[in-house]
Amino acid sequence: MRSFALRAATAAAVIFLAACGGGGVYDGDRPAPVPVPVPNPNPFPNTTSCSNEGLAKSAQSRYATACMLTSSGEIVFELYTEYAPATVANFLRYVADGHFNNTLFHRVERDFVIQGGGYTSRMVERLPSYAPIPLESNNTLAHLPGTLAMARRSEPNSATNQFFINVKDNPSNDYKSPTQPGYVVFGRVISGMATVEAINAVPTYYYAGADVSRPQQEVLIYWVQRLK
Repeated sequence: MRSFALRAATAAAVIFLAACGGGGVYDGDRPAPVPVPVPNPNPFPNTTSCSNEGLAKSAQSRYATACMLTSSGEIVFELYTEYAPATVANFLRYVADGHFNNTLFHRVERDFVIQGGGYTSRMVERLPSYAPIPLESNNTLAHLPGTLAMARRSEPNSATNQFFINVKDNPSNDYKSPTQPGYVVFGRVISGMATVEAINAVPTYYYAGADVSRPQQEVLIYWVQRLK
């Protein structure tokens, strides 16, 4: 998919807002209530460890790896320290802290990206624990399907705790120039693209107050663990 520049007008740049839970639709002086997804009927994980398949994929990779269990299934990432050292270190620091445990994929832009890491059930914001990191998007890595990247605000060096997974080929997110720096890719799904596709396919609703699409039912991130 090559439509980020066009969709930015309607999707408010999924990646632009690293924290996108605020705002509201106003009727005179009375703000409309902020809708939230329906709680997931399975609030607890069925396992606390990565699957044998995930462990095998991790063992085959020469990079650092992490395993994520969601309410839609498991995802294993490899993380590209040599291309984005500050970004990978930041992500793994949040993993080590347990920051992503019991958070949500709170944003699903169909056939574009899925975004998470910054909200818990009922859309309660989980604030970042550390300062923003420098943008490392000029690293030759492209926004291909299954790549892992950092969400940020409009200021380039503003990424903290929210990340997204590219569902399709999104070259408009790539680095182009200092004035069009794009978004940093720092990893890739090596197991669990079926889970990514399942999250991409969940029913969503459009929330105009924040100009985003959210899952109608919460997509939970039960835990994230570093494997190596």
